[in-house]
Amino acid sequence: MDLILWRHAEAHLLREGQTDLERALTPKGERQAQRMGEWLNLRLAESTRLLVSPALRCQQTARALGRPFRTVAELAPEAGPEALLAAARWPQSAEPVLICGHQPTLGRLAAQLLAGAEQDWSVRKGAVWWLRHRMREPEGGGPPRAQVLLQAMQGPDLL
Repeated sequence: MDLILWRHAEAHLLREGQTDLERALTPKGERQAQRMGEWLNLRLAESTRLLVSPALRCQQTARALGRPFRTVAELAPEAGPEALLAAARWPQSAEPVLICGHQPTLGRLAAQLLAGAEQDWSVRKGAVWWLRHRMREPEGGGPPRAQVLLQAMQGPDLL
């Protein structure tokens, strides 16, 4: 199973009278989302499920893909890594899953899956971390073991 973690692009700072969920992308963030959306569309399978935080900045970022997506309340900014794994049905899902969400949750989830411990890894604004779960036969024999690989890490400013 592929799990693609996409942090929302650059957003405006919180303004007076505004909630965190209402923060919109900056013009730079719109460009970041567009570039990353183009990169992703060249690589994502048609069957990829797109799960997006209800925050406006995530909704705007995901729209750059031009594909239908599902808004998932459990992916809001205060969500923890376990909520993301549950939403994605990791690692049992039959299809790839893209989650458009927030820091520090995305970084903590990547650390948990790749290093086996929750750590505060940084995922840059607008960047993608593409993870793959697979079962691997040990060289010396024995039962297959689960393995998580980092397939790609891409930032919008490198495109």
